[in-house]
Amino acid sequence: MNTQTLKHLYASEHHDHDAGSVKVLGLWVYLMSDCILFGSLFASYAVLTRAFAGGPGPREIFELPYVLVETFALLLSSITYGYAMLAVHRRDQKAVLRWLALTFLLGAAFIGMEINEFHHLISLGYGPQRSAFLSGFFALVGTHGLHVAAGLIWMAVVQHQVATKGLTATNITRLSCLSLFWHFLDLVWICVFTIVYLLGVL
Repeated sequence: MNTQTLKHLYASEHHDHDAGSVKVLGLWVYLMSDCILFGSLFASYAVLTRAFAGGPGPREIFELPYVLVETFALLLSSITYGYAMLAVHRRDQKAVLRWLALTFLLGAAFIGMEINEFHHLISLGYGPQRSAFLSGFFALVGTHGLHVAAGLIWMAVVQHQVATKGLTATNITRLSCLSLFWHFLDLVWICVFTIVYLLGVL
């Protein structure tokens, strides 16, 4: 391998490293803006949490055991994604794909349970138009659910890219960015579960 080829490889790796750093930094900026979004939704919910308009309150509509299963599914998906990242560091492509598939299934189960919860509440006449409290609830929990759904689409795309192109530097950066996003959603859900559901039924 001649000197010119070595220089070309070094320049290529250096460029990939710089591009990956910029992407991760961009994701951090996005997550900070998402913190503002969820902070506003939490503040709105806190203001509206007692505005029942003669309708049901949290104790009447929330089923804590059901939500606990939801919560465990999402938290477990964070653990399985962690195992996927460990496999990335080992450059074990098959293990990465297996752990990503399991993470996807757990995330999909969470979304399915949330849609079922929303459908159940709306069928009982407890939709977002019923009271300010329910408007705040659907806005906060629904926004988080949309983020999880977007994360699942992103995960499916990354799975395809890893399966077809392998653990390239670009794909590793994508997996790292998705990891940050997915763990962020878990942290937000812990806040949702504590403030909305747990404190709501106490």
